[in-house]
Amino acid sequence: MGLTFFKNTVLLVVLTIFSCGSSNEKSPLTPKGGNEDGRPMTDDGTSTSLSDQDIIVGAEQFQLYSELLKGKNVGVVANQTSFLENENQHLVDFLISKNIIIKKVFAPEHGFRGTADAGEHVKDGVDSKTGVPLISLYGNNKKPSQEQLKGIDVVVFDIQDVGARFYTYISTLHYVMEACAELGIPVIVLDRPNPNGHYIDGPIMEPENESFVGMHPIPVVHGMTIGEYAAMINGEGWLNNKEKDWSQKKDVCDLTIIGMKNYTHETQYSLPIKPSPNLPNDQAINLYPSLCFFEGTFINAGRGTDMQFQVFGAPSLPASKYTFEYTPQSNEGSKDPKFKGQLCHGKDLRKEPRLSKINLEWLIDAYNANGKKKDFFNSFFVKLAGTKKLQQQIEQGLSAEKIRDSWKDGLDSFQKVREKYLLYP
Repeated sequence: MGLTFFKNTVLLVVLTIFSCGSSNEKSPLTPKGGNEDGRPMTDDGTSTSLSDQDIIVGAEQFQLYSELLKGKNVGVVANQTSFLENENQHLVDFLISKNIIIKKVFAPEHGFRGTADAGEHVKDGVDSKTGVPLISLYGNNKKPSQEQLKGIDVVVFDIQDVGARFYTYISTLHYVMEACAELGIPVIVLDRPNPNGHYIDGPIMEPENESFVGMHPIPVVHGMTIGEYAAMINGEGWLNNKEKDWSQKKDVCDLTIIGMKNYTHETQYSLPIKPSPNLPNDQAINLYPSLCFFEGTFINAGRGTDMQFQVFGAPSLPASKYTFEYTPQSNEGSKDPKFKGQLCHGKDLRKEPRLSKINLEWLIDAYNANGKKKDFFNSFFVKLAGTKKLQQQIEQGLSAEKIRDSWKDGLDSFQKVREKYLLYP
């Protein structure tokens, strides 16, 4: 029954995806406001400049979700990545220009404009451009309250994810879906590409290590878009509601996914806007699932530089082996980085080839090269890894290959679950 419900909730997106025939083929679905091949149109009725090969994200397909918003009081979960390139507008500004009633904007970690440090408290307020109230979904208020959702008829979620379990936007997605399910408020997810969607890797999170940087039993790299992931949250019953009755669709999020066109999981996608202050470019995003483990150690992962998640180092790493040098300083997104003002010896990964698996060698080598192994890991490492085993395996001297072998069964099981929710090849 769960799968039946899932199919119903994503019928719209499936139609959208299968409507993307070749450029010489008339689309079986011609949405209102679009041309024959389903591409959005400008206000004067002409086709946009998008080519048949361009990825068209969910937000760009207003004709597919406009009727779900008209006359409704809308809440939007958004940040700086909620941008319509073809319109050259932020989603909130665009919806207001289309006379959609935006009652509140809910902002995740790093805030609505995306400038706050990782872990920094983000305050509620008012958007200076639109006058719309802003509600922070970070810090002590990770889940929208009943009072905050009062008067909201539908919630739109449009945030760019990077495909790693510990990147907290998918945790915000969970809490938004859960709060809306409890109040019977529909959620519309506007899908966007996963820049690390071409692979799946890492240990599976164990329930005892659940936290805001890991809420579900998935690997570090899950290989799903934000829309696919929303469907998995719903379909696997991960919302912490009191009871789940699939046949009655109670305590399950009323979910609609507006899918993309011209996207596959192998598509290399360059993010037009950095998703957070410390992921400034494609290289950082690709290295992030591997280098974020250093956040659970005393090693600096490039915070306090303009090479965030592209270098790593520490003053205590031997300069003879780690010949790259840098000195972290306060900057946007990292006001107080590790080893601020201190010379770090490390490794420069800015020209590293694109990864299709997690690199454990960098972590293992840094651990072995450090003179004080007992001080290498901190308590955050287990939360990032989702298991105590990874730290134990490194301390026991296991090779990267042996550690990767221990992930195989968990990854195989996850693949089977993931398959049910994939919307793209």
